[in-house]
Amino acid sequence: MEMDRKMVGIAPEYSPEGQLQISKSEIITLLTERFMQLPEHERKLFSYGSLYLGFNGAFSGLIANSLFRRILNVTQGRIVSSLPMAVLPFLTTVAAYNSFVCQPLLSGDLNCSTCTVVRGALIGSVIGGLYPILLAIPINGGLAARYNTNPLPSKENIVRFWITISQPVLRKMAFVLLLQAAFGCYISSRHYGIYVKMLQLPPAGSDIEELKN
Repeated sequence: MEMDRKMVGIAPEYSPEGQLQISKSEIITLLTERFMQLPEHERKLFSYGSLYLGFNGAFSGLIANSLFRRILNVTQGRIVSSLPMAVLPFLTTVAAYNSFVCQPLLSGDLNCSTCTVVRGALIGSVIGGLYPILLAIPINGGLAARYNTNPLPSKENIVRFWITISQPVLRKMAFVLLLQAAFGCYISSRHYGIYVKMLQLPPAGSDIEELKN
């Protein structure tokens, strides 16, 4: 583990003893090799965990879309509004989680369990929960204006109007936001546990000895 502590989360440089620290590319290579040594079910959880969070984000989008449609009395364009409300939160949540949790772990840039869990919770609640609510506003607002199902205010009162409309949606979606945060915490904590297990695995072949030399 002494070698692991030296090689993870640092920039390539010389130590005070004159030993050459491992470069960034070598860290990524070593972590990738150790990732491949993990059991198949752990590799699948690490690779597809973001998809589970993304599906929850898509479900949040569909719920938010349904709530806004009811408030604005929109009955037309069900597929037109539901499709982006499911696809965009899914893609955004998956991309954000992979960018801020999975990739930093696999590159050795994220070595704090608390930071990992906080990132997972924020991505789950903000990207997978709050973002779909905000996304539903222009989509359903456009449909309400197009089909004249609900009288929209003038430009001077538009912000106040949408705040008033959004308040009951936020109250009803509060549980979904908490659930998304909890699920983000769970997935990210499992991923960090897998990352720690990777560091505890023996090196593949003689890579460490070659790097020492």
